[in-house]
Amino acid sequence: MRAPRALIPLLAVLGAAAVVVTAGAGAAIERNTDTASPALADAAEDVPRATVNAMTWNVCGDTGCPLGTLPAELAGQISQQMTANEVGGRQVTMNAVFLQEVCSGHIDTLRSVDWLRSWSWAFAPMRTAGAERTCANGQGRYGVAVGTASPLSDVQKTELPSPAQYGRSVVCGSVAAWQTRLCSVQLSSAQPDDDPSGEWRGKQIGELTELAVESRVIIGGDFTEQPHAPALDPLYRDFAECDQGPGESRTGALTQQAANGATVAKTDYLFISKTAGASCGVSKAPTAASDHRPLAAAVRFH
Repeated sequence: MRAPRALIPLLAVLGAAAVVVTAGAGAAIERNTDTASPALADAAEDVPRATVNAMTWNVCGDTGCPLGTLPAELAGQISQQMTANEVGGRQVTMNAVFLQEVCSGHIDTLRSVDWLRSWSWAFAPMRTAGAERTCANGQGRYGVAVGTASPLSDVQKTELPSPAQYGRSVVCGSVAAWQTRLCSVQLSSAQPDDDPSGEWRGKQIGELTELAVESRVIIGGDFTEQPHAPALDPLYRDFAECDQGPGESRTGALTQQAANGATVAKTDYLFISKTAGASCGVSKAPTAASDHRPLAAAVRFH
């Protein structure tokens, strides 16, 4: 496993409990236009310490992927990976997970796993995913998801500005016990038929930063850009990336795999509020389930 990065400072935050709203897999999670901000209050006097063990993973769940036609096996791989990440030199079980290129049916299967039955899940479908990005064997729609071991509330699905053929979405939710806002996202790709110029990625990141304004935030996802891409400037300005290295450096272990299993690029990120502690890790072993390796972190809010 990759040695943990130096501690990254994180801001302390304020928040309050909210009513649990867990979105069923594949269900539409509409944006609440009557509420100006998520259900994390700004005036709490006592902000608890919290440690969030978070994993983001593009699981490559469509029919063109290694396990895309074997949904039960892929769900099993996700569940297993959630207990197998090494962070800070020790194996850590996740209590938060951000998934991309996942099918709503995979989330249904994860709900039935014994140790995940008490988890909260929220799923947001892509509006359009292209004819080749489909889910197999009645596995529902294709999109992004966030899951938490503590109740997830104030769930919000937002449609991001996107090219017509690949409509992207972000799904966010709040955990009152951690007083933290969590968002899962996958941005438009640089493929010729998607967003080769990066124009849409810049717009998507602009909206994402407006959605994640709380003092405690974790954003996990496949941003489809490498660390020094200008499109990521607003995220590196407003947040710390768990594997970015000391100071203002924009580095990190590679997460995207080639067909032979070798890593070729860092395109997966965990952006967190500044001035808290974080250790981060990416497995050195290739995964046969996806063309991305999971990125995991222990985030300590003080």
